[in-house]
Amino acid sequence: MTWKAFIYPSPKLQELYRLALCICGVTILLGAWQDIGYHSGLLAVLPALFIYQFASYLTTQSTLSTLNRQRLSLAMEFSDGVITGLLVALAAFDPIITLALGAAFLVTIVGAMKATAPLDLFGLFLGALLGLWLLPFSVVASTPVQLLVTCTGFAYCLFNVNMARQTHFMLAEQHESVLRQNDWLTLRTFHLSKYLSPALRKAILTGKDVKTGTQEKTLTVFFSDMEGFTKLAEELNPEQLTALLNTYLTEMSEIAFRFGGTLDKVIGDSIMVFFGDPESRGVRSDAVSCVSMALAMQQAMQELQSRWRAEGIANPPALRMGINSGVCKVGNFGTENRLDYTLLGRTVNLASRLESAAASNEILISKDTYVLIADAVDCIDKGQISVMGFAAPVNVFSVTDLHKNIAIKQAIEDRALTQSAHTRVLPEEI
Repeated sequence: MTWKAFIYPSPKLQELYRLALCICGVTILLGAWQDIGYHSGLLAVLPALFIYQFASYLTTQSTLSTLNRQRLSLAMEFSDGVITGLLVALAAFDPIITLALGAAFLVTIVGAMKATAPLDLFGLFLGALLGLWLLPFSVVASTPVQLLVTCTGFAYCLFNVNMARQTHFMLAEQHESVLRQNDWLTLRTFHLSKYLSPALRKAILTGKDVKTGTQEKTLTVFFSDMEGFTKLAEELNPEQLTALLNTYLTEMSEIAFRFGGTLDKVIGDSIMVFFGDPESRGVRSDAVSCVSMALAMQQAMQELQSRWRAEGIANPPALRMGINSGVCKVGNFGTENRLDYTLLGRTVNLASRLESAAASNEILISKDTYVLIADAVDCIDKGQISVMGFAAPVNVFSVTDLHKNIAIKQAIEDRALTQSAHTRVLPEEI
Protein backbone atom coordinates (compact mmCIF):
# COMPACT_ATOMS: atom_id res chain seq x y z
CA MET A 1 0.00 0.00 0.00
CA THR A 2 1.40 3.39 -1.00
CA TRP A 3 0.99 6.57 1.03
CA LYS A 4 -1.60 7.75 -1.49
CA ALA A 5 -3.82 4.83 -0.50
CA PHE A 6 -3.84 5.71 3.20
CA ILE A 7 -7.27 6.80 4.39
CA TYR A 8 -7.50 9.27 7.23
CA PRO A 9 -8.73 6.95 10.01
CA SER A 10 -10.55 9.19 12.50
CA PRO A 11 -10.91 12.90 11.66
CA LYS A 12 -13.02 13.63 14.76
CA LEU A 13 -10.50 12.01 17.08
CA GLN A 14 -7.63 13.92 15.48
CA GLU A 15 -9.55 17.18 15.82
CA LEU A 16 -10.07 16.43 19.50
CA TYR A 17 -6.36 15.79 19.95
CA ARG A 18 -5.51 19.09 18.27
CA LEU A 19 -7.89 20.87 20.65
CA ALA A 20 -6.18 19.25 23.65
CA LEU A 21 -2.78 20.07 22.12
CA CYS A 22 -3.75 23.73 21.70
CA ILE A 23 -4.97 23.95 25.31
CA CYS A 24 -1.72 22.46 26.58
CA GLY A 25 0.34 24.73 24.30
CA VAL A 26 -1.49 27.89 25.41
CA THR A 27 -1.10 26.85 29.06
CA ILE A 28 2.67 26.33 28.68
CA LEU A 29 3.15 29.59 26.74
CA LEU A 30 1.07 31.68 29.15
CA GLY A 31 2.98 30.17 32.05
CA ALA A 32 6.22 31.21 30.30
CA TRP A 33 5.03 34.72 29.35
CA GLN A 34 6.55 36.28 32.46
CA ASP A 35 9.84 34.43 31.87
CA ILE A 36 10.15 35.90 28.37
CA GLY A 37 9.38 39.42 29.58
CA TYR A 38 5.81 39.58 28.26
CA HIS A 39 7.03 39.52 24.70
CA SER A 40 4.35 40.73 22.25
CA GLY A 41 5.18 37.98 19.78
CA LEU A 42 3.39 35.56 22.08
CA LEU A 43 0.13 37.30 21.22
CA ALA A 44 0.59 36.12 17.62
CA VAL A 45 1.54 32.56 18.56
CA LEU A 46 -1.53 31.91 20.72
CA PRO A 47 -4.15 32.65 18.02
CA ALA A 48 -2.06 30.72 15.51
CA LEU A 49 -2.48 27.58 17.60
CA PHE A 50 -6.27 27.81 17.53
CA ILE A 51 -6.32 28.73 13.85
CA TYR A 52 -4.27 25.60 13.21
CA GLN A 53 -6.79 23.59 15.20
CA PHE A 54 -9.69 24.87 13.14
CA ALA A 55 -7.80 24.11 9.92
CA SER A 56 -8.42 20.42 10.58
CA TYR A 57 -11.99 20.91 9.35
CA LEU A 58 -10.57 21.25 5.84
CA THR A 59 -9.81 17.52 5.88
CA THR A 60 -13.54 16.75 5.91
CA GLN A 61 -14.64 19.22 3.25
CA SER A 62 -16.26 17.69 0.19
CA THR A 63 -14.95 20.53 -1.96
CA LEU A 64 -11.52 18.92 -1.94
CA SER A 65 -10.80 15.76 -3.88
CA THR A 66 -10.20 12.56 -1.98
CA LEU A 67 -6.50 12.57 -2.82
CA ASN A 68 -6.07 16.18 -1.66
CA ARG A 69 -7.90 15.45 1.61
CA GLN A 70 -5.62 12.49 2.22
CA ARG A 71 -2.51 14.59 1.55
CA LEU A 72 -3.74 17.37 3.85
CA SER A 73 -4.54 14.86 6.58
CA LEU A 74 -1.07 13.34 6.38
CA ALA A 75 0.56 16.76 6.50
CA MET A 76 -1.47 17.86 9.54
CA GLU A 77 -0.82 14.61 11.41
CA PHE A 78 2.89 15.11 10.83
CA SER A 79 2.52 18.70 12.04
CA ASP A 80 0.74 17.46 15.19
CA GLY A 81 3.79 15.39 16.04
CA VAL A 82 6.16 18.28 15.34
CA ILE A 83 4.16 20.71 17.56
CA THR A 84 3.97 18.11 20.35
CA GLY A 85 7.74 17.67 20.24
CA LEU A 86 8.31 21.47 20.24
CA LEU A 87 6.11 21.89 23.33
CA VAL A 88 7.98 19.13 25.15
CA ALA A 89 11.30 20.79 24.27
CA LEU A 90 9.93 24.23 25.27
CA ALA A 91 9.06 22.83 28.71
CA ALA A 92 12.66 21.63 29.03
CA PHE A 93 11.48 18.01 28.88
CA ASP A 94 9.67 18.39 32.16
CA PRO A 95 8.74 14.81 33.23
CA ILE A 96 5.12 15.65 34.02
CA ILE A 97 4.59 17.68 30.83
CA THR A 98 6.37 15.04 28.72
CA LEU A 99 4.33 12.21 30.25
CA ALA A 100 1.00 14.00 29.78
CA LEU A 101 1.62 15.05 26.17
CA GLY A 102 3.27 11.73 25.27
CA ALA A 103 0.37 9.72 26.69
CA ALA A 104 -2.18 11.77 24.78
CA PHE A 105 -0.15 11.46 21.57
CA LEU A 106 0.30 7.69 21.89
CA VAL A 107 -3.36 7.12 22.77
CA THR A 108 -4.32 8.93 19.57
CA ILE A 109 -2.08 6.67 17.50
CA VAL A 110 -2.96 3.40 19.23
CA GLY A 111 -6.68 4.09 19.63
CA ALA A 112 -7.20 4.77 15.93
CA MET A 113 -4.81 1.97 14.80
CA LYS A 114 -3.28 4.39 12.33
CA ALA A 115 -1.34 3.18 9.34
CA THR A 116 0.48 6.55 9.51
CA ALA A 117 1.81 5.94 13.05
CA PRO A 118 5.48 5.82 11.91
CA LEU A 119 5.07 9.21 10.21
CA ASP A 120 3.47 10.70 13.35
CA LEU A 121 6.22 9.38 15.61
CA PHE A 122 8.86 10.73 13.26
CA GLY A 123 7.21 14.15 13.51
CA LEU A 124 7.26 13.94 17.32
CA PHE A 125 10.97 13.17 17.51
CA LEU A 126 11.76 15.72 14.80
CA GLY A 127 9.87 18.43 16.72
CA ALA A 128 11.68 17.56 19.94
CA LEU A 129 15.09 17.74 18.21
CA LEU A 130 14.26 21.02 16.47
CA GLY A 131 13.09 22.52 19.76
CA LEU A 132 16.23 21.37 21.51
CA TRP A 133 18.47 22.87 18.84
CA LEU A 134 16.62 25.93 17.61
CA LEU A 135 14.49 27.33 20.47
CA PRO A 136 16.30 30.33 21.98
CA PHE A 137 14.98 29.58 25.45
CA SER A 138 13.14 26.99 27.53
CA VAL A 139 10.84 27.43 30.49
CA VAL A 140 10.40 25.68 33.76
CA ALA A 141 6.75 24.82 34.11
CA SER A 142 5.14 25.91 37.35
CA THR A 143 2.95 23.63 39.40
CA PRO A 144 -0.34 25.13 38.11
CA VAL A 145 0.87 24.67 34.51
CA GLN A 146 1.85 21.07 35.21
CA LEU A 147 -1.49 20.42 36.87
CA LEU A 148 -3.52 21.95 34.03
CA VAL A 149 -1.56 20.12 31.31
CA THR A 150 -1.89 16.84 33.22
CA CYS A 151 -5.64 17.32 33.67
CA THR A 152 -6.06 18.13 29.98
CA GLY A 153 -4.07 15.07 28.91
CA PHE A 154 -5.88 12.83 31.41
CA ALA A 155 -9.31 14.09 30.29
CA TYR A 156 -8.40 13.52 26.66
CA CYS A 157 -7.15 9.97 27.37
CA LEU A 158 -10.27 9.18 29.42
CA PHE A 159 -12.53 10.45 26.66
CA ASN A 160 -10.55 8.46 24.10
CA VAL A 161 -10.84 5.26 26.15
CA ASN A 162 -14.58 5.81 26.51
CA MET A 163 -14.88 6.26 22.76
CA ALA A 164 -12.92 3.04 22.21
CA ARG A 165 -15.21 1.24 24.67
CA GLN A 166 -18.33 2.44 22.87
CA THR A 167 -16.81 1.47 19.53
CA HIS A 168 -16.06 -1.98 20.89
CA PHE A 169 -19.66 -2.50 22.00
CA MET A 170 -20.94 -1.16 18.69
CA LEU A 171 -18.68 -3.52 16.72
CA ALA A 172 -19.71 -6.43 18.96
CA GLU A 173 -23.38 -5.72 18.24
CA GLN A 174 -22.67 -5.42 14.54
CA HIS A 175 -20.74 -8.69 14.67
CA GLU A 176 -23.66 -10.45 16.33
CA SER A 177 -26.02 -8.95 13.78
CA VAL A 178 -23.81 -10.14 10.91
CA LEU A 179 -23.66 -13.64 12.42
CA ARG A 180 -27.45 -13.77 12.69
CA GLN A 181 -27.79 -12.58 9.10
CA ASN A 182 -25.25 -15.16 7.93
CA ASP A 183 -27.16 -17.92 9.73
CA TRP A 184 -30.39 -16.71 8.16
CA LEU A 185 -28.83 -16.54 4.69
CA THR A 186 -27.23 -19.96 5.12
CA LEU A 187 -30.56 -21.48 6.03
CA ARG A 188 -32.33 -19.80 3.13
CA THR A 189 -29.53 -20.81 0.75
CA PHE A 190 -29.80 -24.40 1.94
CA HIS A 191 -33.54 -24.45 1.25
CA LEU A 192 -33.09 -22.67 -2.09
CA SER A 193 -30.29 -25.01 -3.19
CA LYS A 194 -32.73 -27.91 -3.31
CA TYR A 195 -34.42 -26.29 -6.29
CA LEU A 196 -31.20 -25.65 -8.24
CA SER A 197 -28.84 -27.91 -10.10
CA PRO A 198 -25.47 -28.43 -8.34
CA ALA A 199 -23.55 -26.63 -11.09
CA LEU A 200 -25.83 -23.59 -11.02
CA ARG A 201 -25.83 -23.54 -7.24
CA LYS A 202 -22.03 -23.64 -7.18
CA ALA A 203 -21.81 -20.79 -9.68
CA ILE A 204 -24.17 -18.62 -7.63
CA LEU A 205 -22.45 -19.31 -4.29
CA THR A 206 -19.00 -18.58 -5.71
CA GLY A 207 -20.18 -15.19 -6.97
CA LYS A 208 -19.88 -15.91 -10.68
CA ASP A 209 -21.92 -13.89 -13.16
CA VAL A 210 -24.72 -16.29 -13.96
CA LYS A 211 -26.14 -15.49 -17.39
CA THR A 212 -27.33 -17.18 -20.53
CA GLY A 213 -24.62 -18.93 -22.50
CA THR A 214 -23.64 -22.41 -23.67
CA GLN A 215 -20.63 -24.35 -24.87
CA GLU A 216 -20.02 -27.58 -26.73
CA LYS A 217 -18.57 -30.45 -24.71
CA THR A 218 -18.33 -34.20 -25.02
CA LEU A 219 -20.56 -35.64 -22.32
CA THR A 220 -22.07 -38.95 -21.29
CA VAL A 221 -25.83 -38.67 -20.72
CA PHE A 222 -27.98 -41.01 -18.62
CA PHE A 223 -31.75 -41.42 -18.52
CA SER A 224 -33.76 -43.75 -16.28
CA ASP A 225 -37.43 -44.48 -15.85
CA MET A 226 -39.50 -46.85 -13.69
CA GLU A 227 -41.42 -49.32 -15.82
CA GLY A 228 -44.90 -49.97 -14.47
CA PHE A 229 -44.97 -46.85 -12.33
CA THR A 230 -48.08 -45.42 -14.02
CA LYS A 231 -50.07 -48.59 -13.32
CA LEU A 232 -48.75 -48.73 -9.77
CA ALA A 233 -49.82 -45.12 -9.20
CA GLU A 234 -53.43 -46.18 -9.83
CA GLU A 235 -53.22 -48.96 -7.25
CA LEU A 236 -51.53 -47.14 -4.33
CA ASN A 237 -52.97 -44.37 -2.22
CA PRO A 238 -51.20 -40.94 -2.38
CA GLU A 239 -49.26 -41.48 0.86
CA GLN A 240 -47.87 -44.85 -0.25
CA LEU A 241 -47.03 -43.55 -3.69
CA THR A 242 -45.26 -40.49 -2.28
CA ALA A 243 -43.21 -42.61 0.14
CA LEU A 244 -42.23 -45.03 -2.65
CA LEU A 245 -41.22 -42.29 -5.06
CA ASN A 246 -39.25 -40.31 -2.44
CA THR A 247 -37.38 -43.44 -1.38
CA TYR A 248 -36.50 -44.23 -4.98
CA LEU A 249 -35.40 -40.70 -5.88
CA THR A 250 -33.36 -40.28 -2.70
CA GLU A 251 -31.51 -43.55 -3.27
CA MET A 252 -30.79 -42.84 -6.92
CA SER A 253 -29.71 -39.22 -6.44
CA GLU A 254 -27.26 -40.24 -3.70
CA ILE A 255 -25.75 -42.81 -6.06
CA ALA A 256 -25.48 -40.18 -8.82
CA PHE A 257 -23.65 -37.76 -6.53
CA ARG A 258 -21.37 -40.52 -5.23
CA PHE A 259 -20.12 -41.25 -8.74
CA GLY A 260 -19.68 -37.55 -9.59
CA GLY A 261 -22.68 -37.10 -11.86
CA THR A 262 -24.61 -33.88 -12.38
CA LEU A 263 -28.29 -34.42 -11.63
CA ASP A 264 -29.93 -32.38 -14.35
CA LYS A 265 -33.61 -32.88 -13.62
CA VAL A 266 -36.22 -35.17 -12.13
CA ILE A 267 -39.57 -35.41 -13.91
CA GLY A 268 -41.92 -37.71 -12.06
CA ASP A 269 -40.12 -41.04 -11.86
CA SER A 270 -37.65 -40.14 -14.64
CA ILE A 271 -34.09 -39.07 -13.86
CA MET A 272 -31.56 -37.34 -16.11
CA VAL A 273 -27.88 -37.31 -15.14
CA PHE A 274 -24.81 -36.32 -17.16
CA PHE A 275 -21.06 -36.63 -16.70
CA GLY A 276 -18.33 -34.30 -17.97
CA ASP A 277 -19.58 -30.90 -16.81
CA PRO A 278 -18.91 -28.76 -14.84
CA GLU A 279 -16.06 -31.09 -13.85
CA SER A 280 -14.57 -33.81 -16.02
CA ARG A 281 -12.00 -36.52 -15.42
CA GLY A 282 -11.69 -37.26 -19.12
CA VAL A 283 -14.21 -38.51 -21.68
CA ARG A 284 -13.44 -42.19 -21.05
CA SER A 285 -13.44 -41.87 -17.26
CA ASP A 286 -16.72 -39.95 -17.40
CA ALA A 287 -18.31 -42.73 -19.46
CA VAL A 288 -17.02 -45.47 -17.13
CA SER A 289 -18.30 -43.52 -14.11
CA CYS A 290 -21.72 -43.17 -15.73
CA VAL A 291 -22.00 -46.90 -16.47
CA SER A 292 -20.72 -47.73 -12.98
CA MET A 293 -23.43 -45.46 -11.58
CA ALA A 294 -26.07 -47.24 -13.67
CA LEU A 295 -24.91 -50.64 -12.37
CA ALA A 296 -25.07 -49.34 -8.79
CA MET A 297 -28.58 -48.05 -9.45
CA GLN A 298 -29.52 -51.42 -10.89
CA GLN A 299 -28.31 -53.17 -7.74
CA ALA A 300 -30.05 -50.64 -5.51
CA MET A 301 -33.29 -51.07 -7.47
CA GLN A 302 -33.23 -54.82 -6.88
CA GLU A 303 -32.92 -54.17 -3.15
CA LEU A 304 -35.79 -51.67 -3.30
CA GLN A 305 -37.94 -54.19 -5.16
CA SER A 306 -37.36 -56.73 -2.39
CA ARG A 307 -38.28 -54.13 0.23
CA TRP A 308 -41.44 -53.11 -1.63
CA ARG A 309 -42.53 -56.75 -1.98
CA ALA A 310 -42.12 -57.15 1.77
CA GLU A 311 -44.31 -54.08 2.23
CA GLY A 312 -47.11 -55.69 0.23
CA ILE A 313 -46.50 -54.39 -3.31
CA ALA A 314 -46.93 -57.47 -5.47
CA ASN A 315 -45.50 -56.02 -8.68
CA PRO A 316 -42.94 -53.36 -7.84
CA PRO A 317 -41.72 -51.20 -10.74
CA ALA A 318 -38.58 -52.11 -12.64
CA LEU A 319 -35.82 -49.79 -13.83
CA ARG A 320 -34.96 -48.99 -17.46
CA MET A 321 -31.79 -47.09 -18.26
CA GLY A 322 -30.24 -45.60 -21.37
CA ILE A 323 -26.77 -44.12 -21.86
CA ASN A 324 -25.17 -42.26 -24.76
CA SER A 325 -21.95 -40.28 -25.24
CA GLY A 326 -21.28 -37.43 -27.62
CA VAL A 327 -21.09 -33.70 -28.18
CA CYS A 328 -23.80 -31.61 -26.46
CA LYS A 329 -24.66 -27.99 -25.98
CA VAL A 330 -24.38 -27.43 -22.22
CA GLY A 331 -24.92 -24.27 -20.19
CA ASN A 332 -27.56 -21.84 -19.02
CA PHE A 333 -30.66 -21.78 -21.20
CA GLY A 334 -33.54 -19.39 -20.78
CA THR A 335 -33.90 -15.68 -20.15
CA GLU A 336 -32.12 -13.20 -17.89
CA ASN A 337 -34.96 -13.64 -15.37
CA ARG A 338 -35.25 -17.44 -15.50
CA LEU A 339 -32.35 -19.77 -16.24
CA ASP A 340 -32.07 -23.52 -16.47
CA TYR A 341 -28.69 -25.26 -16.43
CA THR A 342 -29.12 -28.19 -18.80
CA LEU A 343 -27.93 -29.64 -22.11
CA LEU A 344 -29.37 -30.12 -25.58
CA GLY A 345 -28.48 -32.04 -28.71
CA ARG A 346 -28.74 -35.28 -30.61
CA THR A 347 -26.74 -37.07 -27.92
CA VAL A 348 -29.38 -36.24 -25.32
CA ASN A 349 -32.23 -37.34 -27.56
CA LEU A 350 -30.60 -40.69 -28.29
CA ALA A 351 -29.96 -41.39 -24.60
CA SER A 352 -33.64 -40.76 -23.91
CA ARG A 353 -34.70 -43.07 -26.76
CA LEU A 354 -32.36 -45.84 -25.52
CA GLU A 355 -34.00 -45.66 -22.10
CA SER A 356 -37.41 -46.13 -23.69
CA ALA A 357 -36.12 -49.09 -25.74
CA ALA A 358 -34.48 -50.85 -22.77
CA ALA A 359 -36.08 -53.89 -21.19
CA SER A 360 -36.90 -54.22 -17.51
CA ASN A 361 -33.81 -53.84 -15.31
CA GLU A 362 -31.63 -53.34 -18.39
CA ILE A 363 -28.90 -50.78 -19.13
CA LEU A 364 -28.86 -50.02 -22.84
CA ILE A 365 -25.92 -48.05 -24.25
CA SER A 366 -24.98 -46.72 -27.66
CA LYS A 367 -21.95 -47.73 -29.72
CA ASP A 368 -20.33 -44.36 -28.95
CA THR A 369 -20.43 -45.17 -25.24
CA TYR A 370 -19.39 -48.80 -25.80
CA VAL A 371 -16.22 -47.70 -27.63
CA LEU A 372 -15.22 -45.69 -24.57
CA ILE A 373 -15.92 -48.37 -21.94
CA ALA A 374 -15.25 -51.64 -23.82
CA ASP A 375 -12.02 -52.34 -21.92
CA ALA A 376 -13.69 -51.85 -18.52
CA VAL A 377 -17.27 -53.09 -18.91
CA ASP A 378 -18.69 -56.38 -20.18
CA CYS A 379 -21.53 -55.85 -22.67
CA ILE A 380 -23.77 -57.91 -24.96
CA ASP A 381 -24.11 -56.72 -28.54
CA LYS A 382 -27.83 -56.49 -29.30
CA GLY A 383 -27.38 -55.43 -32.89
CA GLN A 384 -29.23 -52.56 -34.46
CA ILE A 385 -32.60 -51.15 -33.49
CA SER A 386 -34.79 -48.48 -35.02
CA VAL A 387 -35.08 -45.39 -32.88
CA MET A 388 -37.79 -42.79 -33.26
CA GLY A 389 -36.41 -39.54 -34.62
CA PHE A 390 -33.33 -41.18 -36.16
CA ALA A 391 -33.31 -42.15 -39.81
CA ALA A 392 -30.63 -44.85 -39.59
CA PRO A 393 -30.75 -47.83 -37.20
CA VAL A 394 -28.63 -47.52 -34.06
CA ASN A 395 -26.22 -50.19 -32.83
CA VAL A 396 -26.85 -50.82 -29.11
CA PHE A 397 -25.28 -52.89 -26.31
CA SER A 398 -26.67 -54.24 -23.06
CA VAL A 399 -24.40 -53.78 -20.03
CA THR A 400 -23.67 -56.91 -18.01
CA ASP A 401 -21.17 -55.77 -15.37
CA LEU A 402 -17.71 -54.30 -14.85
CA HIS A 403 -14.84 -56.59 -15.82
CA LYS A 404 -13.34 -56.31 -12.36
CA ASN A 405 -16.63 -57.30 -10.73
CA ILE A 406 -16.96 -60.31 -13.02
CA ALA A 407 -13.39 -61.34 -12.15
CA ILE A 408 -14.12 -61.04 -8.44
CA LYS A 409 -17.32 -63.07 -8.73
CA GLN A 410 -15.53 -65.74 -10.76
CA ALA A 411 -12.75 -65.96 -8.18
CA ILE A 412 -15.30 -66.37 -5.40
CA GLU A 413 -17.14 -69.10 -7.33
CA ASP A 414 -13.89 -70.94 -8.09
CA ARG A 415 -12.91 -70.80 -4.43
CA ALA A 416 -16.30 -72.13 -3.40
CA LEU A 417 -16.08 -75.03 -5.90
CA THR A 418 -12.58 -75.88 -4.67
CA GLN A 419 -13.72 -75.97 -1.06
CA SER A 420 -16.76 -78.08 -1.97
CA ALA A 421 -14.66 -80.61 -3.86
CA HIS A 422 -12.18 -80.81 -1.00
CA THR A 423 -15.03 -81.51 1.44
CA ARG A 424 -16.37 -84.38 -0.69
CA VAL A 425 -12.95 -86.03 -1.03
CA LEU A 426 -12.09 -86.00 2.66
CA PRO A 427 -14.59 -88.71 3.85
CA GLU A 428 -13.47 -91.16 1.12
CA GLU A 429 -9.87 -90.77 2.17
CA ILE A 430 -10.75 -91.33 5.81
